[in-house]
Amino acid sequence: MEETIKQSMSHDNNSDNCTSLIQLPKAEQKKYFEDIDFEITSLNWNGSILKIKGYSYIQGISLTSYSNIRKKLLLINEDGECLKFVLEDIRVSEVETTKKVDGTYQWAGFTGIINFSKAQENKPLLPGKYQTYIELEYLKNNQTLITRRTPLGDIRKFLKNNFHSTQMEFFSSKNQIVDNLMVTYDVNSKSMLLESIKIRDINPSLIYGDIKNKTRKPGLIYRIFRSMVFQLLYYLFHVFPVKTRRILFASDSREEIGGNLKFVYEEMVNREIDFDYKFMFKENSFVKKSLIEIVKLAYYCATSKNILLEENYPMISPLKIRKKADLIQLWHGAGAFKKFGYSRLGQPGGPKINSKDHRNYTKAVVSTKNVATHYAESFDIEKDRIYPLGVPRTDIFFDEEYKEQKKIELYEKYPFLKDKKVILFAPTFRGRGRKEAHYPMEYLNFEKLYNNLKDEYVFLFKLHFIILNKITIPYQYSDFFYDFSEYREVNDLLLITDLLITDYSSICFEFSLLDKPMLFFAYDVEEYISKRGFYYEYQSFIPGNLVKTTNELVEKIVNKDFAEEKIKPFRDYFFDHKDGKASQRVVDELILSESQSFIRILDKDDSIKEISGGL
Repeated sequence: MEETIKQSMSHDNNSDNCTSLIQLPKAEQKKYFEDIDFEITSLNWNGSILKIKGYSYIQGISLTSYSNIRKKLLLINEDGECLKFVLEDIRVSEVETTKKVDGTYQWAGFTGIINFSKAQENKPLLPGKYQTYIELEYLKNNQTLITRRTPLGDIRKFLKNNFHSTQMEFFSSKNQIVDNLMVTYDVNSKSMLLESIKIRDINPSLIYGDIKNKTRKPGLIYRIFRSMVFQLLYYLFHVFPVKTRRILFASDSREEIGGNLKFVYEEMVNREIDFDYKFMFKENSFVKKSLIEIVKLAYYCATSKNILLEENYPMISPLKIRKKADLIQLWHGAGAFKKFGYSRLGQPGGPKINSKDHRNYTKAVVSTKNVATHYAESFDIEKDRIYPLGVPRTDIFFDEEYKEQKKIELYEKYPFLKDKKVILFAPTFRGRGRKEAHYPMEYLNFEKLYNNLKDEYVFLFKLHFIILNKITIPYQYSDFFYDFSEYREVNDLLLITDLLITDYSSICFEFSLLDKPMLFFAYDVEEYISKRGFYYEYQSFIPGNLVKTTNELVEKIVNKDFAEEKIKPFRDYFFDHKDGKASQRVVDELILSESQSFIRILDKDDSIKEISGGL
C-alpha cells in the first residue's frame, strides 16, 4: 500500500456516547469488546506524524466489501469529547500479520497517516490527555447499523523506551503555537495515551514586523517620516536635476549589495564605467531607518537616472518616477512559477486592489519573452516595459573560472562536502508572510533519509531566509545533515550540488542551467495549488519527478530516477539567452541605452526584436 500524507477527520459533538463508553464498568467493557478481533501491526511515529496499520472486525459479520465498513481512529479527552480521524480500508492481505484471518473478513484491514500538528482546524492537538480507540461502523444502504470501539492494545513494542515525545508547531499571523506531544501506553485503558502540553502561545500581530529580529512597532513620528515626509522630500528634491550618470542600488531585504544588483554593479565597475554609484541597503523593511537615511533615500531617488531594485520596496512604490529617470526591477527570481503580485488579486495573501506596490516600474527584467505576459500582470504594468534580457546572477553558471574558484572556496571551508555527493534541500516557505513563514519539518523522516543515503550523500538544508522555525538535527545524524540556511547566496551552493530537492521555489530555473537532476518534494501539492495557483500546470511543468513522502523521495534517489529528460526543454523555454551575458545586456540596453540607441519592437508574435543604431 503506497504511503500517503493525506488525513481526513470529523468531529463528534455527541460527547455522551464517548463518556458512557469510557465510564463502563470493566466487566461490561470486556463484554462490549469480546466479540471483536483486532491487531495493530504497525505504529510508527515521525515527529508529530503517526502512521498506523492493522485490522479489526466483529466476529460473525462478514466484510467482503469495503463499502460496508468505516474505520476511524478515535481520541477521547478527559471531558469525554471526541476527535475522529478517518482510516483507509485495506484488505487484510495487505496487513503484515502472523495471525490467520478468515477470508470472510478480507476488508478488515486499515491504514492511516495522521499529523497531530494539524489535528484540530489545522492546528496542533489541543492541550489535554486523550485515550485512543479504533472505531468500527458497519453500514447498510449508507446507514450505520453497528458501532464498536476497541482499544489499541499494548503499543509499547512500537515505542522506543516505552514513550515518544515531539513538538507540534503552528504559525499564523495571529497565533504561534508550540505544544509538546507525549505518547505512552495507558495500562488502565489498555491503549495508547496522548498528552498535549502547551509550551508557547503568542500573538505575532502584537509584534511589529520581523519576529526574527524582534523589531518593535515604530512610533507615530517615525511612521510620518517614513511615509508622508519621505514622499514630500522626494518631490521637493525635484528642484535638483536628474543626474544622468547617477545610479542607485537599493534593497530593503539585504544589509549589503548582493544578487542581481551585485552582478550589474560589478559589470559596470569591471568595464570602468564612470558613474556616480549610490547604495541604500537595509536588512529588511521592518528595521528602522535613521532620519539621515530617509532623507538620503529621498534625494537619491529624486536625482538618480537609474534606480535598481531586486524585490518589492514599499517606500519607493508610491513615488511617481521622473520623466528622465528609470525605476528598473531586476527581480530576484527567474522564470514564472507560482503566481505572485497582482496575479493573486482577490486571493488570500494577495495584494489589495488599491495597492501601489510594483506599479511604478518603468522597466523590468525577465529571463524570457515567454513569461513577459505573466510579469506584466504580476507587476500591473504594460508589457512593453518587460525586457527579456536574462537574470544577471545566473551569469556565474557560464563562468568556468568563477565556478572552479567558488568550488575550491567551499570545499576548503566545508571539507565534508568533498568526498560525497551533495543533496541540497531548498523548499519555499509556508504561510502568507514574515509573521507566519515556516516549514513543517515533520514531513521529512530524518532516520529514513540517513539510513538509506548516508554512504553516498550529504544533505544540506537551505531554507528561505524568512522562515521562523529552526531545524533541529539529531546529533546522531550530524555527519549527514547540515544547515546552510544562513548562507545567503544560494547560487554558489548550486555549483557543488549534485541533486536539488525543492517544491514550489523558483530555484529550479537557475539549477536547470547546470543540467543536473532535481526532485520536487511537494507533500501538500493539492492544497498548495488550490490556494496559491501557478502560471503553468504543476505536474507537467516541473523538470523532475514529483514525490510526496520520504519513502518516495528515498526510492527515487536510490534508483537514480530523476526524469532528467525534462530538464532541457524546461531550460530552453524559460531562458532566451544561455550565454552568461545577462549583466552585460542589462547595462548596455537599460542603463547605457541613451548612448547606444536601442529600440525595442514588439512584433505580432510577441517576440522581441532589438535594433541598434543612430537615431
